[in-house]
Amino acid sequence: MDAREAATKSADAIGNLPAGFMMDGATYARGNGLGFDGVDFYVAGRGGALGDVRGEVVAATFVFFNPATICEAWERAGKVMGRLEATSAFMGCGAAWAESHLADGIDYERLAELCGLVIRAASPAGVALFAAWSALDEPQAPKALALHRLNVLRELRGGLHGASVIGAGLDPRVAVMIRSPQMTALFGWEEPHPDPKPHQAAWDEAEAATDLAMSRAFGVLSSDERSELVDLAVAAKRAAA
Repeated sequence: MDAREAATKSADAIGNLPAGFMMDGATYARGNGLGFDGVDFYVAGRGGALGDVRGEVVAATFVFFNPATICEAWERAGKVMGRLEATSAFMGCGAAWAESHLADGIDYERLAELCGLVIRAASPAGVALFAAWSALDEPQAPKALALHRLNVLRELRGGLHGASVIGAGLDPRVAVMIRSPQMTALFGWEEPHPDPKPHQAAWDEAEAATDLAMSRAFGVLSSDERSELVDLAVAAKRAAA
């Protein structure tokens, strides 16, 4: 499997398996128990890896969210706990989710190992959240470690996709309307929304550019290793409860 194909075929698992713990009710309950409101725990947990920066910096890395929504949530979250402390709590939710939702029978140690090779080979240029998350202390349990590293790759792909969307001349809100229209309110965008249909070709161009950019990191693996990573990641995603 070549690097471009690996980037394309791994995209769904990298994007959606870590999202499982972020969207899980137990994660929201944990956030509420810590004193966070609504999606503030998500903003604090994901963005907290950047440290004690201004909300505008966090909004810049979140790309597809309404910047005002992120800045307001970041301000509220900072009154609950420290930035890295929030990320640690968020990571704890990920580790717990991995243990309870990732099915047995998959070689998570190998999946984590292969993801780690890609992470270490990837350039941090232009992908600040990837750089921040890749510098965090990692969990040790195989399932938790595999999920954590998939999430680090999610930040890599997400940052590259954001750059590709902007480079294609697309408004981030329009990109949300094309990819996940049901999520516009959660991303802080209010009606009326622009018609996304005229922009589909530009979004397809951005997605292809993301695969190309992501493929550079997969170049560190051999063809067999790329196939193995894709097979393991897809199997983990399919088997997740």
